[in-house]
Amino acid sequence: MSDIAEPVIPVWQHLESSARAVLTLYGFSEVRTPVVERRSVFERSLGTTTDVVQKEMYQFEDGGGRELVLRPEGTAGVIRYLAGLGQDGAGARVYYLGPMFRRERPQAGRKRQFHQFGAEAAGEPSPYADAEMIALQVHLLQAWGLTNFIIKLNTRGMPVDRVAVQDGIRNLLEARRGELCEDCQRRMDANVLRVMDCKNPGCRAIVAELPPMTSFMSEEARAYFEEVKRILERLDLQVTVDPNLVRGLDYYQHTVWEIAHPGLGAQDAVGAGGRYAIELGGREVPGVGFAMGMERIIMALEAEQKLPAPATQPLVWLVSVERSLLDAHLQLVQSLRLRGVKTRIDLGGRSIKAQMRAAAKAGARWVILHGADEDAKGTFQLKDMESGEQREVDMPGLLEVVRPALVS
Repeated sequence: MSDIAEPVIPVWQHLESSARAVLTLYGFSEVRTPVVERRSVFERSLGTTTDVVQKEMYQFEDGGGRELVLRPEGTAGVIRYLAGLGQDGAGARVYYLGPMFRRERPQAGRKRQFHQFGAEAAGEPSPYADAEMIALQVHLLQAWGLTNFIIKLNTRGMPVDRVAVQDGIRNLLEARRGELCEDCQRRMDANVLRVMDCKNPGCRAIVAELPPMTSFMSEEARAYFEEVKRILERLDLQVTVDPNLVRGLDYYQHTVWEIAHPGLGAQDAVGAGGRYAIELGGREVPGVGFAMGMERIIMALEAEQKLPAPATQPLVWLVSVERSLLDAHLQLVQSLRLRGVKTRIDLGGRSIKAQMRAAAKAGARWVILHGADEDAKGTFQLKDMESGEQREVDMPGLLEVVRPALVS
């Protein structure tokens, strides 16, 4: 797990504020769910056969005997919240941002604590809603500055197709069971579609020879998928159909997608999404959503050399020439701060030279020097740290000079 601080934290804040602005355009509001949830929330939504539930969750029992976990992903908690709203949750459009936790080997852009930005739109299956969610995700990526990403698209079909798809895939793989990795041999019986999501090169080569899953699906499911593709084309969104894309969670149905970025190497996914139906709290909540790993987004921006440099407020630093005036100096800096000026002061009583070094190290744009002479005249010595020019100003003159530092 990593600490996130200067100098990278302004980049995170910029991406978060940009994301909130885009989601607002689409009518989404923010929801903040607990970091700790009951284990059952994820067992019922993700499925007991998924790797996340079987071996990747941080889980513990509290003093009351409750089985709890650190949330491994964002959708299940959001759906639990929406299910609790009853009919008020129908048609809800929400987004979330925060840390997720998985007890797995750290990889590029995803340590055991990682951060996701995601959105969920509750509602019955609709090709238009699926296409709109993909368009929203693309809009967000472009707002962040990314362009070199690839949208991989597929369908999981309707719930009634699930048995036919699983039986068809299992029958084709049975003859080559011995060539699969140990995990996939187990998945053959528990949930054969998890074989399609395996990252083992040998398993991937075998899966690549399989016919598309749509060949085992109903005509209605194939028509739904064709409609999604048609709408995306109307929206000028280029997608690549990946017939073996299944996503790793059991709650998906109909449209699924993944967004990859070639600048990330082997682990190239920056985000993914799909349509789902999740039963929690005695209610089934249908919807469509996506999630993106913020660490992976930053890596992709670095690969495209488009990492944003957020604007910084110019800093004003007050140097106390005389310790006896510290009361007045603290009052002054507080007055400037209340006017929206980013202002610092050294309260430790250090020498003028040490204070000037601190101001330069902090990147101060201007330094205010104030001693007994200036106090008697009601003036200040104002030094421009870029040009080195220093001049005497009164309070109106001081405010006029530092006006560019005011918060807009």
